[in-house]
Parts: sequence; structure tokens; C-alpha cells
Amino acid sequence: MRHPVTARKHSHHDAPDTAARFRRLAGLSEGPERDALRQELVNAWLPMADRLAGRFRNRGEALEDLRQVAALGLVKAVDRYDPAHGTAFESFAVPTVTGEIKRHFRDHMWTLHVPRRVQDLRNRVRVARQELAQAPMSGPPTVAEIAERAGMTEEEAKAGLEALDSFSALSLDAELPGGEDGYTLQDSLGGPDAALDIVIDREAVAPALRRLPEREKKILYMRFFRDMTQSSIAEDLGISQMHVSRLITRCCTRLRDQAMRDQQPRPGRLRDAA
Repeated sequence: MRHPVTARKHSHHDAPDTAARFRRLAGLSEGPERDALRQELVNAWLPMADRLAGRFRNRGEALEDLRQVAALGLVKAVDRYDPAHGTAFESFAVPTVTGEIKRHFRDHMWTLHVPRRVQDLRNRVRVARQELAQAPMSGPPTVAEIAERAGMTEEEAKAGLEALDSFSALSLDAELPGGEDGYTLQDSLGGPDAALDIVIDREAVAPALRRLPEREKKILYMRFFRDMTQSSIAEDLGISQMHVSRLITRCCTRLRDQAMRDQQPRPGRLRDAA
């Protein structure tokens, strides 16, 4: 009994006639014969997968890598295709391969996580900007012109333009434009503030510091905030340098002991917590 096949014209000029081979594949059990026929079908349709990959060139990914992704999508299409549904293989394979490529861009190419809606805006903005760039214009297209060309609002166009900068990131070793001395992006970044290490210490001694006599407060301020020497402090206050040294040592010991006592839990607090 002949299998009913409706004569049709392929929608792709490079589509091979593999309908009979797919029907045969569907009837084979797992084994070397099926594996060989499966590989034969993949090879037959590989030119179409390469052509689909070529549609996504110049988007930040090497064409050879895109061809590999497209080939993976083609293998999935061959494995999932069921000729009993009556649909031509290319009608099933094209969206499968294209979807695999788009998934690759979404999952592996974006430096920053961007919602799928914004990714779509980015693609539409990119196409609109390329089309406008080919037209005779006095300057780069405006946001309003891009929005009109892409059929979206100006807010959506702005979001798409921002997403263009999220697709890839500069290396920290990249040289900044306008400089010839090798000044890199990393050189422009700040470093850790050493003063942050003593913030907790300052807060811990603050209550005890407020209870010190005014002269001791002034001595500590001049020594640790104005970075004055003990001799300069002694000359400013009209006392000996040795006396200044003893006062500083006594004040620091008092502040340290008070801070340690404040950190210890009080019995009353322990009872309240219990």
C-alpha cells in the first residue's frame, strides 16, 4: 500500500527531498541502521541550518559558533520530527533551529541579565538604527526617529538603546579613549578606604570619649585627628611633652577598657532575654 503523499513545492530552495527517508526513519528501531539514516538526514539539511545561522551574523558572535548552534538545533529537529503529522520537515525545522540560535544569544551572549521583552526591544532598535543609518541624513538618528521607524514609543526606544550597551562589557584592562599613556578602566576605579576599618572602633569609643574632660578631648583630637606630634601639643597647651604622653596613654587605656565593658552583656539583659 502506497503512503499518501501530497505533492508540494519546498519553501526553501536548498531543501532536499527527504520525505521518504523520514518515513523510513520513523519505522526503524534503535540501532546502527537508524543511526546511519539519522546522520544522513542531518547532513542533507545542514546547508539550510548554515543559511539560517547566517541571518544572525554581525551580532557579536562568530559565524562558526552560530553554525554549531544551528547544527545542534537541526539535530533536535530531526529527532523530534514526526512525518505522520503531515507537515513538511522544513516547516518544523526552521523555527526549531532559529529558536535554538535565539536561545543561545539570550542565555550565553548577554553580559548583564536583561528581560526578554527588553531584548526584543533591543533587536528592533538595532534594526531600525541600521536602516536609518543607510538613509541620507544630516546626523545620527534621534530617539524619536528610531521609535517611529521601529513602531514603538520613545520610552521603549530608550530602553532598547540602553540594552544595546548591556550586550557586552568592556574589560577592566581596556584603555580609556583619548589617552595615550595606557590608562585603563581599572585605573579609574576607586580602592578600599582605609578609614572604613576604624569606623567600628570609633563608634565603640564614642560614648566614653564624650565623658572625658575637655583637655583630654582636645589632646586626643590634636593627636589623632590633626596628626600633631606630642611636642607640638605640649607647646600649644603649655605643658611638657612627657605629660602629654602620659595623658594620651591614660586616655587610650580608659577608652579601651570602657569599650570592652560596654561590649560585655549585663546580667539584667541576659535575664530579660531569657
